[in-house]
This record gives sequence, C-alpha cells and structure tokens, in this order.
Amino acid sequence: MSDTKLFAGHAVRRLRRTQGLTQVAFAEAVDISPSYLNLIERNQRPLTAALLLRLAERFDIDPRRLGSEEPAGGIEGLRRRLADPIFADIGIDRTEMAEWLAAAPGGVEAFARAYDRMREGGGGGPTELSFQPPAVLAVRQEIERWRNHFADLDAMAESLADELRLGAGDLYGAMAERLRVRHQLSIRILPADIMPDRLRRLDLHARQVQLSEMLDPAARTFQIASILAQNEAGKEIDALVAGAAFGDRTAERLYRRHLNAYFAAAMMMPYARFLRACEQSGYDIMLLQRRFGAGFEQVAHRLTTMQRVGARGLPFFMLRIDRAGQVSKRYAGASAAPLVEAEGRCPLWRVHRAFERPGEIRTHLVALEGNEGPNGTVGRERWFTLARTVERPGLAMEADSLFTVILGVRADFAAPLVYARGLDLAASEATPIGLGCPACNIPDCPQRSAPPRGIALDLSDRERGLSPFPFRAS
Repeated sequence: MSDTKLFAGHAVRRLRRTQGLTQVAFAEAVDISPSYLNLIERNQRPLTAALLLRLAERFDIDPRRLGSEEPAGGIEGLRRRLADPIFADIGIDRTEMAEWLAAAPGGVEAFARAYDRMREGGGGGPTELSFQPPAVLAVRQEIERWRNHFADLDAMAESLADELRLGAGDLYGAMAERLRVRHQLSIRILPADIMPDRLRRLDLHARQVQLSEMLDPAARTFQIASILAQNEAGKEIDALVAGAAFGDRTAERLYRRHLNAYFAAAMMMPYARFLRACEQSGYDIMLLQRRFGAGFEQVAHRLTTMQRVGARGLPFFMLRIDRAGQVSKRYAGASAAPLVEAEGRCPLWRVHRAFERPGEIRTHLVALEGNEGPNGTVGRERWFTLARTVERPGLAMEADSLFTVILGVRADFAAPLVYARGLDLAASEATPIGLGCPACNIPDCPQRSAPPRGIALDLSDRERGLSPFPFRAS
C-alpha cells in the first residue's frame, strides 16, 4: 500500500479551499512542505497511500473520494463532451486530454461547466437535457461523479442484509420485524381507494409505514428497505448529501431519495451474492429477479452500480423511456456510454419496439457512428443492448402506464451475457445508429428528422434522395 500513488491535485485543492486554509497551513496539518503541496495541487507529484491516510484522519474524509473527484468526470467525461460535432475538425486525442487534465484541471472544469451550461440553456439548439430543472441536472452530475457506486452504503447494506437473513429467510418479514422492534414502526397495507395517489406514507403519529395495496411484492420489499435506509443509514447518507454541497434544498432531497433507493436495492441484492449470481447465470435478469425477489427495473438499476474495487461487474448503462422516447431515468455507471447523454434516440435503435411486445426482452447490436475514437479519429463504437417494458409501480392495472428499460454494455464486454450466446460480437453485422439526428452524421438515412448540426446541406433541384436533408459525408 505504501507504494500506491494517485494524481488528485484538483481534489486536494478543493479540499484545502473548502477548509479555508492557505497552502502553508494545509501543508503543516498533513506534515508536508508547502512546496511539495504546491506540486501535488499542480499534479506534478502524486498522493502516496501514507499521505492519503493523513488526509483522511485530519479532515475526516473518505480517501477514495479524492480519487473520484476528477474535473469534468475525468477523461471519459471530457471525451464525451468533445465528441460533439462542433469539435469534429479539431481531433483532440486521448493523450492530449490527459495532458490537459494534468496541466490545467481548473481550466478543464471551467470548459465542462461552460459546455454543460450551453447545452442546458439551449446553445446550439434545445436538447432533451435543456428542459430539466437545475436541481435534477446537479444531482445527475453528482451521481455520475461517483459512477453510481457508493462503496460505504453498499458495504453497510450488505452487512445488514446478511444479519437479517441469519434470523429469517424472508427478507420482507425480517425487515418489517426490524422496523417494529428497533424503530417502533409497524407496516400497514391500505386499499387503493384510501391511498389512491401514494405508494408509501410514513405516519409518525401512528408509528406506521403505510403501503398501497397496488404495490407488487418486490415493490413492497423495496419500500420497506427505503424506510430502513432512512433509519439505519441516515448519518452516512447525510454525509454524502453534505459533501455534494448543492446549496439547494430540492437537489438535496432528490439526492437523498436516490441514496435511500441505492441502499434499499443493495439490501435486496447484496453485492457479493448478487455479483456471484450474475456471473454464474450469465446475467440472466429473469433468474436474478426470482432469486432476489426484485423487479426487472430494480435488477437493471443494480447492474449499473457493480463497481466495487477488486470485484467489478460488467459496466452497464441504463435508460428508462416512455412511448414518446422521453427519458425518465438515465445512469451511465462506469460505462461512459454516449447513448446516456444523447439529446435523442435514433429510430433505428430497436429499443422502441419493446412496446410492441410488453414483457419480452429485445436485444440489438448497434454501432455508433461519428464518435471520437481513442486516437482522435472517427471510429465506430459497438454496443450490445437489451430492452423490456415495465409497468409503473402502483399502476399495474393501467394499460398505458408502460415504460421501457434499456440496458447496454460495450460489445467488447458482452460475451458473458446469456442474451449474447451464439452471436459473434466482433464480426456480426451491427445496425448503425446515431445520437439523435442533430448529432448524427450518417448520410442518406430515410428516418432523418433534422439535419446534422454544423454541416452544410447538399440540395439539388434535379434529384431527390432518401433523406430530406442530404449532405456530403466528410
């Protein structure tokens, strides 16, 4: 461990400024020289394991967080932004990105904020993300910064789940008993006409957790686990919320809700046992649902969080869309998938067809066109995706209350999936798709609804092609 090093100058500088300390005072607090601290903050010297431990002891922080606080989300976050067609003629490769991050982390962060603000405010045209409230965007950025993996919450939830299962095989019953004995809260299931517009209510006067009868067993277990998260992981969740420093009550509540849900899912699907089941079953989602008493969407979301050091799962991304293609959930996890942040979805992507056959898993091998490659050249990223409809919790009898949950993983990693068996992921034909028409450079697409941004149209009075917006591919 004493030889472990990492470059985290940006995070150290932010920590020092948060504490209101000069370089001299901060250096004295961790027993190093001011000149050495200056080199660390400029990423010209690494953080050793010994120094990490001193920082953790002196400032009461999780040392793993320093490694995760890369400006702009690190190279992958920077690469995603620079994949925008407006930068296509510059050709910034991965080496230049790494040098930029090391030499000017503050400049990188400033660029990322300016770019994100431009996208949010409609610079270059309105996008799907433009219409989200600032609080929602701030929470999404914080989740992305952690790659949707909160190691301390995972470990705590796993320990609690193991403890409860020692006393009873029924997790729901064990959690209900825990709430009754330790927190003096009873469970009451209420008819839909008594609680028509709520899934769950906490009545502190009656000391009751009230659940709608419309919730299926997996959803009931999840709601009880969320209440346990509030009562047993409150301090840890409060610390994460405080560390995010939103300065906005709405963002804090949204983030706290996400962390409560994270803890609940980690209790239902404890990390080690869930990862082992994933690997043994080939990530068979239907089997995982039955084994852990979870819903399809709960399993899909859990798959995006499996990034424990030394025991990582596949780097999945997840989206949830409605019939109009609008996204109500998006998690990139560790995938760095451009599809997550895309301003729209390509109609050639077969995930939309999931609505035609509710409950059936639809798979698709796709190739993203016009994305920035590792050497600055335009390449093709191949992704294996699967999609299935889910019903909105509590509205299972409403025929139109359907969403489609999409899971995807880079094709290079998809071989272990039971859904990819018999498919040559490297040689099989993949459907070319874009990231929404304004960001897509695929020529002659009959489904195109808008011209590509920043490219001149090639119109002719003498001929008409398949696309209403013809252009010459560069």
